[in-house]
Amino acid sequence: MARNFCDFRFLLIPAAVVFIYIQMRLFTTQSEYADHLAAAVEAENHCTSQMRLLIDQISMQQGRIVALEEEKKRLDEECGQLRTLVQDLERKGVQRLIDKLQVPIAAVVVMACNRPDYLERTIESILKYQISVASKFPLFISQDGSNERVKSKALSYNQLTYMQHLDLRPVQTERPGEMIAYYKISSHYKWALDELFYKHNFSRVIILEDDMEIAPDFFDYFEATATLLDDDKTIMAVSSWNDNGQKQFVHDPEVIYRSDFFPGLGWMLSKSTWDELSPKWPKAYWDDWLRLKQNHQGRQFIRPEVCRTYNFGEHGSSMGQFFKQYLESIKLNDVHIDWKSMDLSYLMEDKYLRHFADMVSNAKPIHGTDVVLKAYNIDGDVRIPYKDQDEFEHIARQFGIFEEWKDGIPRASYKGVVVFRYQTPRRIFLVGPDSLRQLGIKSA
Repeated sequence: MARNFCDFRFLLIPAAVVFIYIQMRLFTTQSEYADHLAAAVEAENHCTSQMRLLIDQISMQQGRIVALEEEKKRLDEECGQLRTLVQDLERKGVQRLIDKLQVPIAAVVVMACNRPDYLERTIESILKYQISVASKFPLFISQDGSNERVKSKALSYNQLTYMQHLDLRPVQTERPGEMIAYYKISSHYKWALDELFYKHNFSRVIILEDDMEIAPDFFDYFEATATLLDDDKTIMAVSSWNDNGQKQFVHDPEVIYRSDFFPGLGWMLSKSTWDELSPKWPKAYWDDWLRLKQNHQGRQFIRPEVCRTYNFGEHGSSMGQFFKQYLESIKLNDVHIDWKSMDLSYLMEDKYLRHFADMVSNAKPIHGTDVVLKAYNIDGDVRIPYKDQDEFEHIARQFGIFEEWKDGIPRASYKGVVVFRYQTPRRIFLVGPDSLRQLGIKSA
C-alpha cells in the first residue's frame, strides 16, 4: 500500500512539471498576444491619427478650392466687366471715327424769323427723332433778322448750328401793295441755301419752316428717297407733304407718288439742282416760282400719301391762309415705316408711268352729276374725268380737296390726274382731258 502511494507521488512530479511548463507557455503566449494587441492598437491609433490629419488636410484643401473657385468667379466677373468696358470704349471710339468720316445724307435747316414759341415746338419735334441720326442729318437754324428771343431760343440748344441772315437794305416791291415779308423770305432762302451748299458743302439740304412738326419716320423717308433724287434727274425735289393729306383723304402710309406740282413744306433738293436755281432765284414768292413750268422744266416731285410734316402755323406771313380749311386737319404719319427694306424703284421715271397708268386704268370710270354719291357707292377705285379747270374746281369742291392750279397744273397732280382716298381705302382719280393719252391708256 505504501509503495503504491510512493509511486503515485512520483507520477505527480512529472505532471506538475508538465503543468508548470504549460502555464509558462500560456503566459508567454498571452504576453506575446498582449504585445501584438498593444502593437495593433497603437497601429490603429496611428492610422486614426493619420486619417484625421489627412481629413484635416483634405478639408483645408477643399476650403482652398472653394476660395479659389470664388476668386476665379470674381476674376471672371471683373474680366467680363473690363471686356464690356473695352468693347464699349472701342465701339464709342469707332463710332466717333465713323461720325467723323460719315458723309451726311442731308443738312436739315429750319427757316425762322420772329416766332420763338413756334421755333421751340419745331426744334423739340425734330430732336425727338434726329438725335440718333445727327451725323447723317446735321441740324441748322437759320434766322432772318435780329429778333433776340428767336436767337436766344436757337442758341439754347447745343445739338444744332445757328446761322443769322441780316439784310438791312430797304425792300423794293415790284407791285404796289405787296407784302414785304414775301421778299424777305425769298432773300433769306437764297442766302441760307447758298451757305449750306457752297460754304458748308452739303450735297443735299432738307428745308423746314419754324411752324412744323415731323413724323417718326421723317429721316428714314428722306434717307430712302435720297437715292432716287441722285439717280433720277427727272426728279427735282423730294417733299414730305401732300396737299390733299387730310385725314379723310389718306389711308396708306407706305404709298409714295410722283407729282408735277411742287408741294413744298418740308422738302429736299440736291446741290446740282441748286446750282441751276441759285443764279435765277426770284425776289419773292419763291414757292410759286418753282411751280412754273419754265423753272421745273418737266421735272417732277416725290411726295407721300400720308404727310411726314404737320404745319401748325395758323399765324404767320400767309395770315393763316387755308389753315382752317386745309392744314388743320392734315394727317401726320404716326407709325414707323421700315423704308430701308422697301423697294422704291417703281418711282423711277422709266417704271412709274406704267405703274400709275395701271392704277388709273383699273379704276372704274364714272360720269355725270352726283359723282361724290356715285363714288361712295362703288367698291374699289374710281376715276372721274374733268374737261377743264372750271370743272375740276367744281368736282374738287364737292369732295373738299384743294381746287388751286398753278401754271395749268392742279395741286398734287401727275399728268393732270389728282389722286386721293375718299373715306375708305378706295382711290379717287380726277382725270384731265389729256391724261389718258399721256398715260398711254386707251379711252373707254
